[in-house]
Amino acid sequence: MKRRTLVTASAALLATAATAPGPLSPAAAALPLRRAAAPVRFDLPAPSGPYPIGTVALRLRDTSRPDPWTAGRPCRELMISIWYPAAGGAPAPAVPWMPPRAADRYLGSLGLASGAVLLGYAHGRERAPFRCPGGPLPVVLYSPGSNASRSFGTGIVEDLAGHGYVVVTVDHPYDAAVVEFPGGRVETAPPGGLRDYAKALTVRTDDLRFVLDRLTAIRAGDDGTGLPGGPLPPGLPDALDLRRIGMIGHSLGGAATAAAMHADGRIAAGASLDGGAAGPVVDAGLDRPFLVVDTYGKGGMESNPALRTFWSNLRGWRRHLTVAGAAHQSFGDETLILPEIAHLLGMDRATLEGEVGTIPTHRAQAFQRAYPRAFFDLHLRGRGRLLDGPSPDFPEVRYRR
Repeated sequence: MKRRTLVTASAALLATAATAPGPLSPAAAALPLRRAAAPVRFDLPAPSGPYPIGTVALRLRDTSRPDPWTAGRPCRELMISIWYPAAGGAPAPAVPWMPPRAADRYLGSLGLASGAVLLGYAHGRERAPFRCPGGPLPVVLYSPGSNASRSFGTGIVEDLAGHGYVVVTVDHPYDAAVVEFPGGRVETAPPGGLRDYAKALTVRTDDLRFVLDRLTAIRAGDDGTGLPGGPLPPGLPDALDLRRIGMIGHSLGGAATAAAMHADGRIAAGASLDGGAAGPVVDAGLDRPFLVVDTYGKGGMESNPALRTFWSNLRGWRRHLTVAGAAHQSFGDETLILPEIAHLLGMDRATLEGEVGTIPTHRAQAFQRAYPRAFFDLHLRGRGRLLDGPSPDFPEVRYRR
């Protein structure tokens, strides 16, 4: 499979074009610490939806299988976050963009001194009561890239939740950069990052099917998830409409979206943000809606034969979008973070543009907010026309067939 190089703060990491890791992957332990004169603070822009947002993090334990990556764990453990429309009134505390111990470990792995970067807060209020008119809501799963974190899609996720979706973000331990569990335990990817992408795709598929099983149990009234602090926020279990499930992923998460849809018919529609396709789904295709977004001339359909084969075998609704000026990291929060900390990571302009492209940050964010929601509005709610064809509001988005 064709490989490409992503230049990071520490070295050039090789990865498949379908499943390239994020630029903020764990760096070599020998990197010198880089200190800033004053801390650089990253805060997500406010989401655009009409509803306040609540969120809750859950630890899930799949006792039916040992952890496939490490023999030291008797069962597979996952961390997920559920994001949802919340009641107004007295605000609950906002959650940090990344849990604090995970953030410290992660920034340290990049060679950044403690306190050099403050990752700030998301807009989700911890364990706020659920409230949204209109009955149970569509559910969307989010799977991040390899050597990344579920935090990296927070901008997309918050915007969906603020527009009336329940969104479940999933960390896949030992291919994620960092995962913080209750009690402060932090698990990291192996030195050098993920190597076995075929295994990771299989593990992620199993992870995602297990998450769907747990959501089914939660909807039925079982919230025994191992979460310290008591039951789920009021109203949340009844908010899950598990007849309308979508999934979106970035990079390896995009490939995992296709693989999980092939393995599990409960997922009604899927979107891949500069991801690929691998495994049985390539030749089998799908009979349900699928959106492919990639970077024209820099990977994706142009240079990935497996993705082209997968595309040709899609039998349901399909769209292939490219975004002018985008690069691999234009489809998540990295497009906001990297320009702020590039000087601390020793990135020159060319290297930075290789990661986040030349598309203006506000336009990358506008795409992230508009197109995932338009896709799920169309296929989980039966409304919206943005994906019918090119829009003058988004001249950088090209429709390719």
